[in-house]
Amino acid sequence: MSTIGHNVHTAKVIEVFADVVCPFTHVGMKRLIEHRTSTGRDDVVLRVRAWPLELVNGEPLSRELLTEEIAELRANVASDLFVGFDPGLFPMTSLPALALVERAYRESPRQGELVGLALREALFEQGIDIAERTELAAIGRAFEVELPDAEDQAAVLADLSEGRDRGVIGSPHFFIGDAGYFCPTLSIRRVDGHMQIDFDPEGFTTFVDRCFAADAP
Repeated sequence: MSTIGHNVHTAKVIEVFADVVCPFTHVGMKRLIEHRTSTGRDDVVLRVRAWPLELVNGEPLSRELLTEEIAELRANVASDLFVGFDPGLFPMTSLPALALVERAYRESPRQGELVGLALREALFEQGIDIAERTELAAIGRAFEVELPDAEDQAAVLADLSEGRDRGVIGSPHFFIGDAGYFCPTLSIRRVDGHMQIDFDPEGFTTFVDRCFAADAP
């Protein structure tokens, strides 16, 4: 896992509005971090903003839908990921986890990114219910981040409001400067009622070239 440069004033920031329970975000962030590591571009910082799907959709995500999406991702896109996913431990709310990420970003950009990645790793690769307070506390301690408070909970709602104002259409929705990219690494569609998900190599190349271009915002 790559670290982030400490000089955030000269770092290039890539924003992404996403839910911690979104499997598409898990794949997209993994691939982006891998590319950042392979190119040695530690000056590029991910700022993960909250996009709580349970509030966007007015109901918690369906475990059945998530199970279908993850099965398709493992079959066609990322056989190396989601090895510990347990539908029975899927959290019915992501709000506490999203607030913990906000708390971590209050400490530093590096801690914010790492906590967000650790939460996704815990959920999708270790089968941990990240809505449990004890689990959140353990992840926070690993990065010297306290449990979130009312300010962090308010920050989640503020991100949601800002995302709506900026035209976010789903999770993950990346922004590089003013340019937006919704789920740029995947092709997602339904054919005869069956979900089909494929890696989008052209979309990925276009996206990472934009992310790591020397003259991009």
